[in-house]
Amino acid sequence: MAEPSGAREAARREAYRAAGVDIEAGERAIALMRAAVASTRRPEVVGGLGGFAGAIEIPAGYRRPLLVASTDGVGTKVALARRAGRLDGLGTDLVAMCSDDVACAGAEPLFLLDYVAVGRLVPAEVATLVAGVAAGCRQAGCALLGGETAEHPGVMRPDDLDLAATCVGVVERDDLLDGRAVVAGDVLVGLPSSGLHSNGFSLVRRLVEGAGLDLEARYAAVLRRHAPGVPAEPELADAPLADVLLTPTRIYARALLAIRVGVRAAGADVHGMAHVTGGGLPGNVPRIVPDGLAVRLEPGRWAMPSVMRLLGALGGLDEPELRATFNGGLGMVLALPPGAAVEAALATAAAHGMPGTVVGKVVAVAGAGGQRYVEVR
Repeated sequence: MAEPSGAREAARREAYRAAGVDIEAGERAIALMRAAVASTRRPEVVGGLGGFAGAIEIPAGYRRPLLVASTDGVGTKVALARRAGRLDGLGTDLVAMCSDDVACAGAEPLFLLDYVAVGRLVPAEVATLVAGVAAGCRQAGCALLGGETAEHPGVMRPDDLDLAATCVGVVERDDLLDGRAVVAGDVLVGLPSSGLHSNGFSLVRRLVEGAGLDLEARYAAVLRRHAPGVPAEPELADAPLADVLLTPTRIYARALLAIRVGVRAAGADVHGMAHVTGGGLPGNVPRIVPDGLAVRLEPGRWAMPSVMRLLGALGGLDEPELRATFNGGLGMVLALPPGAAVEAALATAAAHGMPGTVVGKVVAVAGAGGQRYVEVR
């Protein structure tokens, strides 16, 4: 007589459990994240959660739509977040790293797919991570179209986790920003970062651990001891150090789209956008200028966050090194024609809670091998 199907299913689940994979935990995690995913739905989404693939329409009104894609992760910020017991911001970091790259091409983020890998699946933790992804998607205006949660016992340690995602956006062919429009004389406008964002955390962890810093210590007290003379931002003074280090990455996508609308209303257009991630300002801003041009930044025009100065004090890093390692206080830099375009961009950014600053300009380079990045005092 054949074994009843219920008994076979129980035996299968027990076999997986013995191998370190908890099928029931996976099902609980899906149930917990369902509402968060639904909260990101756009009108173009076809179907719902649970299929083998997600489907979405190209928004109406495009003549020659281009799909623009970016994939990224959160990096070793995950390790510090795990140590501090603060996983809720990592999903926002993940969305920011992908959606803001897409927005730099002039594209509207359309949807995102995430991938969460864990050594041991804890439903509540995975739900927290995905809730953060959903929160980031709502900020960016894109749908969380689907994803994957994978449990890797024997390959990852029980407390290990990693996050990755791919974001896809859409832009009219004629509206694509690829840097070719940038010319000498363009003004560079910087938008402030929210802190460290999601780069350089291998160094952050080494410096924090090497100094024996208490992640729950009051931030202002940490500064007084390790970086005397560096004042804490008023809103951060009483926060635990962990909260300052793990502040989620700012998501610029909606603001960037609005800035372009505002600049066009002023009779001009944005020429280029640079997302300041790994490699800091020298590694990212020059990527938007064609050969023969360079970016000339004036660091005295904006403030560097105190957390970066703290890390500089711990590691013996001067300000140029900090700007080449972290974002230096600027998460996004735009190239604009001078005049009304700059004023429109600054006004729109301020209306989105991101007070921008003129931080430099684009200049011609003497010779084919000229320096592409210059800082001046």
